[in-house]
Amino acid sequence: MEGIDLLVAYLSRSSAITYIILLWLSGYLIATIWVYIYRYFTLRDWLRDERKFLNSLFVDKNTYAHDLALSKCLGKDSEKTTMEICLSRAEVKATYGFSFLSVVASTSPFIGLFGTVVGILDTFSKLGGGGGGGLAIIAPAISEALIATAVGIFVAIPSFSAHVSLKRKAYELLSVLDQQYKLLKKE
Repeated sequence: MEGIDLLVAYLSRSSAITYIILLWLSGYLIATIWVYIYRYFTLRDWLRDERKFLNSLFVDKNTYAHDLALSKCLGKDSEKTTMEICLSRAEVKATYGFSFLSVVASTSPFIGLFGTVVGILDTFSKLGGGGGGGLAIIAPAISEALIATAVGIFVAIPSFSAHVSLKRKAYELLSVLDQQYKLLKKE
């Protein structure tokens, strides 16, 4: 309960800029979680299906599963240029959302740092306006301002982790698609 009281006290003393920054970072965190969950399950299922198709190609090269990316794009056409275009389109589809995660991971700490700077500037402007200036007054105000940086880092870490995790999953998928391409190209 003490943590909630501290949060309420912090928010009651915060400026509009701090609210905007905390809302912005909260939106980033929610979007990061949503993108990660959606893309993880999409890539996982797609990879599973493509592995099945690759295994069926080892058994019979004339097998075409019509629900899968490479075979769906190709149909019965196994021309080299068409396959390369299909691979390129699959790569774009597999990496969708990664730029967003990268932007969130790289900008969140700066957004938090901006909130900290604004909080410290606000503290010093209050001190310069005739308020007392002891360590007992300055330290709590600065520690409150640092919360924005902590939140920025808190958002950046899962976003970066999600980006790396999904990038690996997309790499595995593209590797399977490349193996399919090489098998179909030999026909």
